[in-house]
Amino acid sequence: MALAEFREGLAILAPQPVERLALLRMVVPLATLGFLSSRLVHADQWLSPLGFNVPDLGGGDWRQPLYLPPIPPWAAWTVAVATASAGLCLAAGLATRVAAATFAGLVAYLVLADRLEAFTVTKIAPVLSLALCFGPADARYSVAAWWRRRRDPQARAPDRIPAGVVRFFQLFLVVMYSGAGIAKLRGDWLSPGTLWSHLHDDYQTGAAWLLIRTLPAWIWGALQFLTLAFEVGAPLWFAIPWTRRAATVAGLGMHAMIGLMFGPVIWFALLMSGLLLGSFAPEPWLRRILRWSAAS
Repeated sequence: MALAEFREGLAILAPQPVERLALLRMVVPLATLGFLSSRLVHADQWLSPLGFNVPDLGGGDWRQPLYLPPIPPWAAWTVAVATASAGLCLAAGLATRVAAATFAGLVAYLVLADRLEAFTVTKIAPVLSLALCFGPADARYSVAAWWRRRRDPQARAPDRIPAGVVRFFQLFLVVMYSGAGIAKLRGDWLSPGTLWSHLHDDYQTGAAWLLIRTLPAWIWGALQFLTLAFEVGAPLWFAIPWTRRAATVAGLGMHAMIGLMFGPVIWFALLMSGLLLGSFAPEPWLRRILRWSAAS
């Protein structure tokens, strides 16, 4: 009995399915590159003196803790190509650790070079990419795994990996949800009309406009409080095994609605959905997703 309790206490250290890290390796760079794509294609206008640049405030201003001056157009295009190349190599699992570290550093530079263009996707991407350096993210479903099999047909790819990096992503996601919920509680999300008002903002899509005109107003208040309950209670919902699957489905539904109704936030919704699936989806779901991706 004591041994069983001890093993249960160490369950947090139990090896995790390799599919979790493989899916996270694909989602993080691809969603980030999707967000950056409209900027990278105009790299010279974005990062060099050819376009608008935020002026140097001279230091000591909280709005600009670090100023990075614009770079020559050739250097801007070099950064753009290197960022895209590192992100694609990371997603494919080619030179994974080097690609992850390079991608993390380049995205961090882009965030600091133009803070006005920084968004949640690019703010968290460097940390997530760097975390992938510390685990066997290319153990399966990768170019590196394919190359290892070519060199040694007897080599067997692992089904399980150490839990550390996966636990980091799980904890990161739960803390992010919980922090967002607490911030909403401290703001105006206890007022029933807050979500309704957000739907009329600049990010409104055609789908949002259609849903506003079709659904009764009380539904948006109910969805608002369901979102609060999901986010604030995320540490509980994902810690308890018998609520984890329902919480995963609820989170995917929430991000689908965000991507559907707030157009420019689509890449954030895709990134968070991928993090949610990679961190908490049941193992059969992960295998089905990755086999479908490999077949495609």
